[in-house]
Amino acid sequence: MHRLLPIHEIAPDLLDACSPNEGVRVVIEAPTGSGKSTQVPQILRDGRVTGDQEIVVLQPRRLAARMLARRVAWERGGRVGGEVGYQVRFDDATSRETKIRFVTEGLLMRQMLGERALPGVSAVVFDEFHERHFDGDVALARCLRIQEELRPDLKLIVMSATLEAEALLDYLGRPQTRRLVSSGRTYPVEIRYEPQRERTAGGLWDHVAKAMGEWYRGHGVEGHALVFMPGAYEIRKTVEAIERCSWARGFRVLPLHGELSPSAQDAAVEASDSPKIVVATNVAETSLTIDGVRLVVDAGLERRSDFDPRRGLATLRIEKISRASADQRAGRAGRTAPGVCLRLWSEEDHARRESSTPPEIHRLDLSDALLTLKAGGIHDVRRFRWFEPPQSQSLELGMKTLVEIGAVEVGSEKITQLGKELSRLPVSPRYGRMLFDAARAGCLEFFAVAAAATQTRGLFPNQKKRASDLTLADFMEPGDVSDFQPLYRAFCRAADLKFDGRACGEAGMNPGAGREMDKVARQFLSAFQRRHDLPADQGRVPGGEEIGRILLSGFADHVAIRLSEATLACHVVGGRKGLLEKASVVSGEDRPGKGANRPPFGRLLLAGEMVEVEGRDVTVRLSLATRIREEWLEELYPGDFQVVEGAVYDEIQRRVVAKTERRFRDLVIETRATGEVPPAEAARLLATEAAEGRLTLKHWDDAVEQWIARINTLAEAMPELEFMPFDAEARQLALEEICSGAFGYKEIKDRQVWPALQDWVPAHQMWLLDKHAPERVQLPGGRSVKVVYRHQAKPKISVLIQHLFGVRQTPCFAEGRMPLVVEILAPNHRPIQLTEDLAGFWAGSYAGVRAQLRGRYPKHEWPEPG
Repeated sequence: MHRLLPIHEIAPDLLDACSPNEGVRVVIEAPTGSGKSTQVPQILRDGRVTGDQEIVVLQPRRLAARMLARRVAWERGGRVGGEVGYQVRFDDATSRETKIRFVTEGLLMRQMLGERALPGVSAVVFDEFHERHFDGDVALARCLRIQEELRPDLKLIVMSATLEAEALLDYLGRPQTRRLVSSGRTYPVEIRYEPQRERTAGGLWDHVAKAMGEWYRGHGVEGHALVFMPGAYEIRKTVEAIERCSWARGFRVLPLHGELSPSAQDAAVEASDSPKIVVATNVAETSLTIDGVRLVVDAGLERRSDFDPRRGLATLRIEKISRASADQRAGRAGRTAPGVCLRLWSEEDHARRESSTPPEIHRLDLSDALLTLKAGGIHDVRRFRWFEPPQSQSLELGMKTLVEIGAVEVGSEKITQLGKELSRLPVSPRYGRMLFDAARAGCLEFFAVAAAATQTRGLFPNQKKRASDLTLADFMEPGDVSDFQPLYRAFCRAADLKFDGRACGEAGMNPGAGREMDKVARQFLSAFQRRHDLPADQGRVPGGEEIGRILLSGFADHVAIRLSEATLACHVVGGRKGLLEKASVVSGEDRPGKGANRPPFGRLLLAGEMVEVEGRDVTVRLSLATRIREEWLEELYPGDFQVVEGAVYDEIQRRVVAKTERRFRDLVIETRATGEVPPAEAARLLATEAAEGRLTLKHWDDAVEQWIARINTLAEAMPELEFMPFDAEARQLALEEICSGAFGYKEIKDRQVWPALQDWVPAHQMWLLDKHAPERVQLPGGRSVKVVYRHQAKPKISVLIQHLFGVRQTPCFAEGRMPLVVEILAPNHRPIQLTEDLAGFWAGSYAGVRAQLRGRYPKHEWPEPG
């Protein structure tokens, strides 16, 4: 039922490479849209090289796994769950008949815990490996070990559109790895850069609608359009902006992202006779193909989940996509005919972007993966056969988390019996420990719903559609100490309504999210049902104290303290800071009993989730909070308290004071003022605050930073001149001198800084600094240009292109050892090129720049190249 696709040209070679009985390893390079995701498993199945055993196809995203399974099942004339099925987290559509199984990478990792040799699996296909998801990296290493030690007949196939094949071939072993390349059939795609003008009103979605309208008015409508936006919110705003436009009449405008229902996802990718505009996240960048796309509009952004190991903090930010991702997206317009890609950023911006997205192994909390490895028999995770090793800081933090929740032993790092139990649960180790303790206490149902709420969509929308709609605040009761309490009541209300779409919708709740929560919670419950040492009845609803104590077993490093009743600002264990959600029970903003009957203010809380979110501002959001008491911490973690005496910087007073502090780990629980502060200690602490950027000195301005950067630049370029670098230690010493005799910010903010700096460069060296790292440079013709020096960056000048005509050689400092970076500006003073080779610019890219600019600025002279 499927047409001939480009990938079929390598089918004979693929079957030949997979025909040996042992040690099969194949790397397939094939461009986006070649059909590799849907056809390779069918080629293996129909070619009989896998016998009657299962072919497992790993996908980096749940949406792709589900939709690819549907596509392949349709092509083979069957149903999903028959010969072709899928298995993703919390959703299993497979049966005993299934021979082609699309799974997410983490699911295969968990399968290998119980079935280390992967019995019944003939081949594992790693699709879109270039995305470098952590589970994919680790699953490949585990499969290699299985093939070498237990299952030489296991066939391993790694596929990608933009693969760094050389590194992968070295990793897999060149002698025994077959490399196959499918060139595909792609049509040319014209790339146009359409950045939003700085003074243009409206959001990014308005720019999308405007750019598309201008294109269609000038070129007419051919085929479908695919718009890439970073997330569900931006997609919704873009769909609304397009639908408001008169030019969009006749188009079907459809969203595509992982939070939609299966039917809505199918509608976005199915064939359509009328023109459609699909507005998607990067899920449409690979794996999923929408036929007939002739126009791609790319916002150049993605919402990326990262993990900062220094702060132990999850981050969710909108980031610029890499050049490789941009090429993938553009290629979607050239599958069936020549196409066009409108990139909503500048060509200069594109040149400065990362060549590829950093692998997940450098961007994730590793505790879950490390526990999975240990449960799979990998004791020394530091010497594991990593395709690319993780950062040591991330690895140590992940191990520290496992020790803290009791999953591995202190010192030996051996996995405990509890750790083995936690590794079998389809949830992170933190929540696994919480569920385990809840099950022992007989209140698993409550905490299963709580954990499910963190894994699924929100039961309530971010904003009410109608004044009559309910919110979480409507389910709060006097005496509540945890956001999980009203959340559980709201879930029970939706369950009583049987998650009926109409009834839930009238109450302002999302019935689909409720059904999803119910399904996930039931899976958590079933994971414990086979344990005979736990209470059979798990329906008891716990009280506030029990909720807090159980949460502390998995989230002791999420303990926070609110700075005062007048603010939502909090300090968190580990030196972190965040803002409590205003709607939280703990905030006291919307809860019953506000006012005279309000419970007494308690500063200590525990954040169920801590995520750094980028919106209008970058903030660390503390959500799903629970009020806790100090005595609970003392009982559970008695060794983590300490009393510290001495001088400290008080953020509220912005002064250094002498205090005695009682701390839980590094979190200050109680502070008492004591004696006087030694002046030297006060200067040191104020200087540290200034060095970290938390206190601003009026006269430590850009001129000072330029002077420091000049010294450091010359010290590196000409070490024989013996300039002492102005490093972090020198900065601290200088700031301490400036702060000498002061105890608070008011005393230092207006102090002069040059007296503390002027002796750093002796008088006999000052002329060398001005000679070899001057503040300005003279261009031929006598024009003087300011040089910009920055920390760990090459010095730069910014010059209008007209002022560079006749300047053939790049200006250099430090006796020719330090060429300046030249930022070439258009007549409107916007950058058009960065170069360290002016001669190369005139001989090469100037011709293109000239062609682009002389039409915009015909009154300027534009000499011929050469």
